[in-house]
Amino acid sequence: MLSSEMWLILAGLFIVAALYSSVGHGGGSGYLAILSLTSYGSAEAVWLKQYAWSLNLIVAGLAFWHYYKAGHHDWSRSLPFIVASVPLAALGGYMSVGGDVYDLLLSAALVVAAWRLFVGKWESGGVELPEKSKAVAVGGGIGLASGVVGIGGGIFLSPVMMLNNWATAKQTAATAALFIWLNSLAGLIGSGLSGQVGLDLDLLGSFGVVVMLGGVLGSRYGSKISSQNGIRGLLVLVLCAAAARRLLSVMGI
Repeated sequence: MLSSEMWLILAGLFIVAALYSSVGHGGGSGYLAILSLTSYGSAEAVWLKQYAWSLNLIVAGLAFWHYYKAGHHDWSRSLPFIVASVPLAALGGYMSVGGDVYDLLLSAALVVAAWRLFVGKWESGGVELPEKSKAVAVGGGIGLASGVVGIGGGIFLSPVMMLNNWATAKQTAATAALFIWLNSLAGLIGSGLSGQVGLDLDLLGSFGVVVMLGGVLGSRYGSKISSQNGIRGLLVLVLCAAAARRLLSVMGI
């Protein structure tokens, strides 16, 4: 029999997966926010990170498949971002960051994610491919930060691509989905090499089923749901609440 808290967690994960996958994201920052607002919020940093990465693999994989099948992915656009991000995400995952330092880093990531969701516009005018050196630098920086915090990095990559007119909305979604999937896998590998991985497969199975359903819904139909802005606003509140909870924990309140 599932507890009332678990039902709320599963519902939250489903909503996060549906919303994020509609723009090619895996939902890592959202999963961390949901878990941080529950009894799991007191778990070690590595515990939170490995579940966020694992769920990212499911949802970002579904999103990438959907956008790739629709013809929106371009390898020449994605590869420069990926070439540095993957090894640096593995390095970030290998690093052991916990306690107040992790809480501060995660809080900052959640606030930035909330801000980008709040002001984000998923439309673009004319686009052009970025300079390879610039794309490599951007991808590497985001990859390292993603590995340390426990996300895939799409919430940071997408606005950079859109603001610089490096891709259309759907091209951005396709690139972000692949970026997130590979960074999440690299983060898990790095964490595993440092001996930090310890997944509860039963719990992961429950989480995985609901995010898979949400990911299928979001990646196929999310962009057509009229109430998407309302859901996005709710998610902004969740991200901010989770960030506040981590900061209050640091201050001992």
